[in-house]
Amino acid sequence: MKDSAEPVYEQLLVLRCQAGDEEALGELIGRYSPGLRFFLRKIAARADSADDLLQETWVDVYRKINRLERPESFKAWLYRIARDKAYRELRRLPGRPASINELQQDPITTEEISFSADEAEAVRAALDQLPAEQRDVLVLRFMEEMSYEQIAEVIGCPIGTVRSRIHYAKLSLRAKLESTTHRK
Repeated sequence: MKDSAEPVYEQLLVLRCQAGDEEALGELIGRYSPGLRFFLRKIAARADSADDLLQETWVDVYRKINRLERPESFKAWLYRIARDKAYRELRRLPGRPASINELQQDPITTEEISFSADEAEAVRAALDQLPAEQRDVLVLRFMEEMSYEQIAEVIGCPIGTVRSRIHYAKLSLRAKLESTTHRK
């Protein structure tokens, strides 16, 4: 029952926030900041800028929350704001791509998979080597557990493109992990 009530409670928090309830905003910040910080660290130009981007994202959320027409889409809306901020920062840096398009370009099982610390570090390192478009969709899908529809909303592309990016990202990640394993 708790799981089915969670989306309703989150929508209630958004509505309370839109009504000016700062305690509701604080709860949303507490719920989403850890995952959002991880996401920003994976796409930000500099790892140390992720916390600044996180803070700027929450300032924008505070200012723009009343413009959100569908409270149920809060998570996708939040991640879209954060992603846009990170890519604006990337565009300002010399030698960086001017747009995301200039960057290189299965069902989930419910079984628990456990990794050793070395294996987890290898996955993180391989993830960092992926092109931004692939890394974004993998983090949103598997770390943030977003649906394809939510990811499409965050990155601003059709669901078919999301499916394709996830497919190729998984292949790229697997290849990077296999090449690391074979080197040892």
